[in-house]
Amino acid sequence: MHNLNDLKVWIKAMDIAEKTYQLSANFPAEEKFGLTSQIRRSAVSVPSNIAEGAGRNTKREFKNFLGIASGSSYELYTQLLLSYRLNLVDEEKVAPILSEVIEVQKMNYALIKSLAV
Repeated sequence: MHNLNDLKVWIKAMDIAEKTYQLSANFPAEEKFGLTSQIRRSAVSVPSNIAEGAGRNTKREFKNFLGIASGSSYELYTQLLLSYRLNLVDEEKVAPILSEVIEVQKMNYALIKSLAV
């Protein structure tokens, strides 16, 4: 088991989830059950899967959940980019979050590679 407060990737993913919620709060009401819901679920999925994996008993299980978190981070990146392309958010608001998602993807990949099974 791992201490979440020691996992920098989890801390960064939590920050991204918070920022994504704040960003999507300004989406149009008609997106409430569409992109707003989906983008929030994928944002929450990243730190949640890291946390679930950290609480498992084996490295193999941890790696599996990190893999799921990786998929969710790519989903989040796509949805953030789509929100920009659909003019739901300005570039200056979404670009920093996109950069942070890429950073989490790299951190997560490095963590996966460090867990030799």
